Amino acid sequence: MKTWPLGWTGWRGMAKRIDGKAFAAGLRGRIKTATDAFVSSAGSRPGLTVVLVGDDPASHVYVKNKGVAAREVGFDSQEVRLPATVAQAELLSVIRRLNSDPSVHGILVQFPLPAHLSQEAVLD
Repeated sequence: MKTWPLGWTGWRGMAKRIDGKAFAAGLRGRIKTATDAFVSSAGSRPGLTVVLVGDDPASHVYVKNKGVAAREVGFDSQEVRLPATVAQAELLSVIRRLNSDPSVHGILVQFPLPAHLSQEAVLD
């Protein structure tokens, strides 16, 4: 067996199998507990809005799953769907409106965007 500096002997024996589903369930439970505590102290529920532009089938599945996950941990969740032909200015206007909405605490814009839209402009 090869010996490495500081006595490290490689990855053998260092791997640990984890149960991803159990880990994810535990994480969702901890987030739900924290959300409930937040709601009790702040008097409002965290709000997540996902902006979906166009009709990409995979993006629709991702957005649906994000909404399910958000509601599962106690967040309010909404979707804003825009046509693939939306202008850059209109998309940015929607994002600005959501940014000023006190019930929205997080905004996710589902990528990829249609080719005529700038992802960089959305991220700025």
